[in-house]
Amino acid sequence: MNQIPTRAICHLYNCGTISYLEAWEWQQQLQRDRIENPDLADALMVLEHPPVYTLGQGATTDFLRFDPENIPLPIHRVERGGEVTYHCPGQIVGYPILNLRRHRQDLHWYLRQLEEVLIRLLQIYGLEGERIPGFTGVWVGQYKVAAIGIKVSRWVTMHGFALNVCPDMGGFSQIVPCGIADKPVGSLKQWLPQIKIEEVRSHLIDCFAEVFQLQMQTMI
Repeated sequence: MNQIPTRAICHLYNCGTISYLEAWEWQQQLQRDRIENPDLADALMVLEHPPVYTLGQGATTDFLRFDPENIPLPIHRVERGGEVTYHCPGQIVGYPILNLRRHRQDLHWYLRQLEEVLIRLLQIYGLEGERIPGFTGVWVGQYKVAAIGIKVSRWVTMHGFALNVCPDMGGFSQIVPCGIADKPVGSLKQWLPQIKIEEVRSHLIDCFAEVFQLQMQTMI
């Protein structure tokens, strides 16, 4: 009789709404801990942020539609890749802290796996999530519903993905999201007006566990 392989543990921090700076410091600490002690389990932070803009490490301010000296919301430049993005309640943010030595030491593979998590989640709701060659993220039709930006140090990941479930989309009008001017941003609420973010969060965690073959262990 064949035994089912035991999945590696992943610590799940399933949180509510957390300020961007607090979550940023938290994931930096989780990453440092796993660089210093590679035997620590992988981790996944799932949360929402109050309204905030973030810029990737090499992002240009050309994609801001406001004066950087007169900002409408907090804005932070961080070490992830990519251009400017917007976070707010109603958007699920996931920060995986994974040791890719346990998975695959390939950043392109990792980005495609994050997309796969989101595509599988959308399938649960009867939506066809798509990749667009040359871009990172997930689209439904012409609308980008999920953005991805990562940072990897010594093969330990941080930052991650943001899925628009039912956010106030107004904040996106002040930027060129991800620097892509000709592709609009959307949310799942456009197709599923009654969608509940807590239900989506639960399915997302399950899809993440399945794609990365992990056993989630709830810490919070």
